[in-house]
Amino acid sequence: MTVIERAEPGDAGEILTVQRAAYVGEAQLYGDPFIPPLVESADQVRMAVTATTVLVARERTRVVGAIRGRMAGTTCLVGRLVVAPDMQGRGIGGALLAALHREAADALAFDLFTGHLSEANLRLYCRHGYRETHRERMSDHLTLVHMRREP
Repeated sequence: MTVIERAEPGDAGEILTVQRAAYVGEAQLYGDPFIPPLVESADQVRMAVTATTVLVARERTRVVGAIRGRMAGTTCLVGRLVVAPDMQGRGIGGALLAALHREAADALAFDLFTGHLSEANLRLYCRHGYRETHRERMSDHLTLVHMRREP
């Protein structure tokens, strides 16, 4: 059974391990092994846990997923939604997203972005009420799709 709860600073190493495993496919998809989630340090993750809302999904004692949310005015900025590759396709990503929506219930909007080739991510976000607001071309290989959900 998967339990979703607030992350503790001591979870940073496990969160980083899941994050790196989850983002390897994205790095391959876009041909860039230096995307920010892959070069982030355990100290940076630990700082995020203490300064923002970070939720983890646990199977028994194992961290199998995580998500971050940070308030900017009345908008919750959503980031780093990750699920361990061997646990993907089980609804954990959607459960983390829904849990963050509940955690930041005062937010008037939720904003996030993903890459234009990340079709599974785009489908997940659409299922949870996100709609594309605009696209931002970052390079020849990457266009960011910005999305918003208004409760």
